Amino acid sequence: MQVFVHHIYEYEKGLRNLVLHTTSKNNLAMIVMKLGNRKIDYKIYETKNEKLNIFFGAKECVEVIKKIGKDYLVDYTAEEDFILGIMLGYDRRKQC
Repeated sequence: MQVFVHHIYEYEKGLRNLVLHTTSKNNLAMIVMKLGNRKIDYKIYETKNEKLNIFFGAKECVEVIKKIGKDYLVDYTAEEDFILGIMLGYDRRKQC
């Protein structure tokens, strides 16, 4: 949970527009409570290995994730993966 709390800190300080946090299902209630209390938009997906991928951050970024609408990151097209990487703050040149 320390990494999750740090991700919230980075988002609230403006270092990230979107965060992808992968965690155990055991942390779900605590994560939903913390994001809800801070009124941070989020979208949760289950992974194939019984964990959770939690996207959270700026409303417009979370909306893009929802519009892509794929359950697994491995199903993203190259273009969708590029958009996701940019929103997560990855280096644009390396994304290319």
